[in-house]
Amino acid sequence: MNVLEIYFWLALLIVFYTYLGYGIIIFCLVKVKELLLKKDKSVGRDELPEVTLLIAAYNEEDIIDEKMQNCLQIRYPEDKLKIVWVTDGSNDSTNVQLSQYDRAKVFFSPERKGKSAAINRVVPLIESPIIILTDANTMINDLSVSLIVEEFQDSKVGCVAGEKRISMSDKESLSSGGEGIYWKYESFLKDMDSRLYSAVGAAGELFAIRRSLYEEMPPDILLDDFVLSMKIAARGYVIRYCKEAYAVEQGSVNINEERKRKVRISAGGIQSILVLARILNPVKYPTLFFQYISHRVLRWSITPVALFSLLPVNAAIVIINPHIIYISMLALQLLFYSLAILGKKTEGKETSVKILFVPYYFLFMNYNVFPGIVYLIRKKRGDGTWEKSRRR
Repeated sequence: MNVLEIYFWLALLIVFYTYLGYGIIIFCLVKVKELLLKKDKSVGRDELPEVTLLIAAYNEEDIIDEKMQNCLQIRYPEDKLKIVWVTDGSNDSTNVQLSQYDRAKVFFSPERKGKSAAINRVVPLIESPIIILTDANTMINDLSVSLIVEEFQDSKVGCVAGEKRISMSDKESLSSGGEGIYWKYESFLKDMDSRLYSAVGAAGELFAIRRSLYEEMPPDILLDDFVLSMKIAARGYVIRYCKEAYAVEQGSVNINEERKRKVRISAGGIQSILVLARILNPVKYPTLFFQYISHRVLRWSITPVALFSLLPVNAAIVIINPHIIYISMLALQLLFYSLAILGKKTEGKETSVKILFVPYYFLFMNYNVFPGIVYLIRKKRGDGTWEKSRRR
């Protein structure tokens, strides 16, 4: 076996492990753990705590009324649920619309410095022991607050991650359909991570923290939700995944808008690896290290390189050694890329053939790690702002 063949099988193993192997392994580990250890539900039941629902928004006039109605339908004692908006930099009618709601407390500064800076400014002014953060363009279910609060009855829990759901119809566009399928698998992995030890980060659509554990984020952090939650995990607490508490949002309006998100997320992922370097210590964080490397670090670093090198390396091997195994692997890769091209041709159209979303979105997601690196290098230090992606 020559160097090219060794590299090919190693790269294939990395790609397989990152997207399928880890899911299989963690599923088996969870089943073994739950078979051997009975879940202890003997946690105390304290009086319901005060909760602050914190929403960071920038020029969200189109969604304010819908979001406020969503907040007002939450089933939690009204006197114990505070609704706080931070709208720094907004220059549309966002603040005017919010002024019509008695329960909405608004913090506003005319200067736009980004989401992290806005939250840093407001959190010290909040007194509630639990803060639930959610985005303006996502709608949460009416029991979400109660379910999240219940998870905090366990003193080991420092953060609770809700489930992100993409609103999908029978016929979807390439961007929203691909995103929806991706998040279904992500939700499965997050649930397994949480049941094994701790979820690996939280998404800003819906997550909660203990107020006492909040750590001010650098203003240029791109994935503030992920970094904040992982820093809490690094302090010895766990991130619990609560799939019954969920936030629903529309998929990106088209693949170009989804590209903006993926580039920023990829850049933020690479940035997070640097910021959270202390978690890359298998001695201090044995289980969290295993989960973090498997679920996040590989996706944001090595795996995209391995994935896109497979095809040219495979082709080179076939030329040198036309063995049936390598010819078959090359044929399968060409078929996969052909399906991705076919999926690309559905861009801007609606289709019920959702299988077409998978190859293209998979390649699309991995490809955007590379422009994400460029984005991170070019980004101004201290600038935490970004261009929002338009939703359907």
